[in-house]
Amino acid sequence: MKKILWWILFAVTMGAQAAAPDSATLTAPRLKPLTEQSQAARLAAELLTRYHYKPVPLDDAMSGKIFDRYLKSLDGEKYFFVQSDIDQLQAARTRLDDAIITENLSLPFAIFNLYTQRVVERFTYARSLLKEGFDFRQKESFRNEREKEAWPKSEQAMQELWRMRVKNDWLRLKLAGKDDKSIVETLDKRYENSVRRMARTKSEDAFQIFMNAYTMAIEPHTNYMGSRAVEEFDISMRLSLVGIGAVLAEKDDYTIIRELVPGGPAHLSEQLKAGDRIVGIAQGEKGVMTDILGWRLDDTVAQIRGSADSVVLLDILPVDAGPDGKHKVVSLTRKKISLEQQAAKKSVISVADGETIRRIGVISLPVFYEDFAARGKGDPDFKSATRDVARLLDELKAEKVDGVLIDLRNNGGGSLMEAVELSGLFIGKGPVVQQRDAQGRVTVAKAANAAVAWGGPLGVLINRGSASASEIFAAAIQDYGRGLLIGERSFGKGTVQTMVNLDQIAKNKTPAFGELKLTIAQFFRVNGGTTQLRGVEPEISFPSFADEDSSGESGFDNALPWAKIKAADYAPQGNPKARLPALQMRHETRVRTVEDFQFLKEDAAEVTRLRKKNAVSLNETERRKERDDLEAKLASREKTREAVKKPQPDVPGVAADPAKKVSTQDDGLQADERNLANELAAEKARKDAKDILLQEAAHILSDEVGLLKRETRVAARNRPAPPMVAAQKQRQEPAPAAVW
Repeated sequence: MKKILWWILFAVTMGAQAAAPDSATLTAPRLKPLTEQSQAARLAAELLTRYHYKPVPLDDAMSGKIFDRYLKSLDGEKYFFVQSDIDQLQAARTRLDDAIITENLSLPFAIFNLYTQRVVERFTYARSLLKEGFDFRQKESFRNEREKEAWPKSEQAMQELWRMRVKNDWLRLKLAGKDDKSIVETLDKRYENSVRRMARTKSEDAFQIFMNAYTMAIEPHTNYMGSRAVEEFDISMRLSLVGIGAVLAEKDDYTIIRELVPGGPAHLSEQLKAGDRIVGIAQGEKGVMTDILGWRLDDTVAQIRGSADSVVLLDILPVDAGPDGKHKVVSLTRKKISLEQQAAKKSVISVADGETIRRIGVISLPVFYEDFAARGKGDPDFKSATRDVARLLDELKAEKVDGVLIDLRNNGGGSLMEAVELSGLFIGKGPVVQQRDAQGRVTVAKAANAAVAWGGPLGVLINRGSASASEIFAAAIQDYGRGLLIGERSFGKGTVQTMVNLDQIAKNKTPAFGELKLTIAQFFRVNGGTTQLRGVEPEISFPSFADEDSSGESGFDNALPWAKIKAADYAPQGNPKARLPALQMRHETRVRTVEDFQFLKEDAAEVTRLRKKNAVSLNETERRKERDDLEAKLASREKTREAVKKPQPDVPGVAADPAKKVSTQDDGLQADERNLANELAAEKARKDAKDILLQEAAHILSDEVGLLKRETRVAARNRPAPPMVAAQKQRQEPAPAAVW
C-alpha cells in the first residue's frame, strides 16, 4: 500500500512540476494508463519470466534496466531532459517492476507525460529563436550524434544546445539557397508540427514505448506490439491488405495521397491522383462524413481500411486546389491489395567476359514473407516467398541464365519456415539450421520434400541489413559450399521469435492486450556455429557505409553471446573457396578500373571519417567551402564518367542516364517539406540509378561460371576412358556438361 501511495504522490508531483514553467504553452495531453494496459503488462511479465529463452526475474535489478532503456527510448539524444529531471526521476529506478506486478502504471505514464511536456517546451523555445536570427561568422560547431553525451546540466545548457541545433537547421537551408524569410517560415512550421504531434499522443503510444523498454531490456529482439503494430506486421508477412490501394502521407495537417497502387480501387477510379488531400471519411454510401483534418496518419489509415467489398467515401481537396478550393466526394469499394513491391522480383544482367556474354539472373527478396493465417487454414494458394522464388527460378531457367544471384541486402528476415524451405530450393533435403531452446534441447530443421529448383552457379549478396532469416539462408548456402557469398558482414541476429497473442491467453473475447514477440530459441548453423553477434562473413567483401560498432547485433549492449554446438549431420556439396583466390584477384583487378566503384570506396571512407568527427561547423564560410569542395568533387567525377568511351550498360562504373541524375546536395528539408512531385521523381531516379554493387556481384558470379566451365573441360580431358572403346567414345561424344 505504501508503494502505491508513493506512486500516486510521485505522479501528482511530476504533473505539478510539469505545469510550472508556462501553462499557456503546454498542449501535450496528460495521459493515463488504461485498465487493459496494466493487465496486459502483468500478463506479459508472467510470460517473459517463465518462457523467454533467457528468463530474467522482474525485480529491482530489472527495473533499473527498464528505467535506463525507457529514458533512452524517449530521449536517447539528450535533447529534452536536463540533469535535474534525471535526478528527480531516479526515484522511479527500482519501482517500475512493482508498477507492472501490481497493475498500476501511473509511474511510467508520469515519466512519459514529463517527456511530452519537455518536448513541447523545447520546440516552443526553438520557435522563439527564429525571431532573432543568427551570426554565422562565429566559430562554433554542432555535434550530430548525442547518444553518448551527458544530459545538459541546466536549463541554460539546454537552451544553448537548442540554439546550436536551430542554428544548424537554419544554416542548412541557407546553404541550399533559401532566403531568411522562407527559412523562418519553414522552420517555424517544422517546429510547430513537432508540437502538434506531441498533442496527438495517446496512451497506446506511452504503453508501447514502456513495454518495449521492458522487453528489450531482457534481449533486443523481444517486443511488445499493440493492435495496430500487429496488423502492420501481419500485412508485411502476407503482403496484402484490404483497402483502396493508395500510399498515404501526412503534410501540414493534411493526409495526402502519395502514390496510387496500380490496379487498386483508387487507381482504377481515375478520380484520384498523387497530391490530392483527404479531408473527410465516411463509411458506406450513406455514411456521415467525418472531418479528419489534423488527424494522425495511423488513425486515418484505420478508417480507410476495412472489409472487402465495403464502401468508403472520401472528401477530397484536389492537389491543384487552394485551401478554400472546391471539394469532391469519391466513392470507392475496398478490395484486397497485393503489396507486390515487397515481393520477390527477377531481372537479368548480361556480363561481357572478352567475347563471351553471360546472363546472370538476379532475384531480389526484400523479406521472407509468408501468410501464416492462410497457410494454417490449409489455403493451397497462400502467399510464400519460397513459392515465388521457385516460380522465378523456372522463368530464369527458361531464359537460359548462366548463374543466379540472390539479393538479400537489407532483408531483415521474416518467416523461419520460409528461410528453411527457400534453402531447400538450392541444397535439397539436407538440414538447414539448428535450434536450441531454453532447456538446451537441439532440433534440426530441414526442408520437407525439398527438390532442387536451381543446381547451377549461385551467389548470395548480403549487407549489414541482412538479418535473421537472411542469415539462416546465407549461412546454409555457405556451409554446404553451394554458392558464393558477396557483400558485407550480415547483421548478426541469431535468435528465433514466436508471436504470442495475449488476448488468447487471457481468453478475451474482444482484442485488447496486443501480442508479444517472444524470443524462444537461438539458431545455429549446420556447422555448429551461430550467426549471433558475428553475423555471416562473405567470401568477397564490398565497401561498407555501416558502423559495425553501432549497427547490427553488436550495437546492442545486452545481445546474447556467440556460442557453438555440435555440427549437424550434413555433407558439403561444393567448395567455392577453392576458386576464391582467382575470383578475388579478378574482382580487385576489375574494380581498379571502375570509376564508380572507386568513388564508392572514397565515399565510404569519408562517411567513416565524418562519423568519427561527429561535428559540423556552424560557420558559414567553412560550411560553404565544404559544400564547394563537394560540388567540385562531384563535377570532377562527372567529367571522368563522360570521358569513358563506348559505355556498356551492363558494366559497373558507367554513369546512369543524365536525365535520371539524383541530387546529392543537402536541401535542408525534411521529407514532408519537399514538393511531392519532385520527391517522387527523385525517388524514382534513385531506384533507376546504376547499382554498382549489384553489377559487380554479377561480374564475380560470371567469373565463377567461367572458372567452373574451365574446370569441367580440364576434368573431361583428364578423365581415363574405359578400356577398348575409349577412342570410339571420344570420337562420338562431346565433352560432358557441367554437373552443379
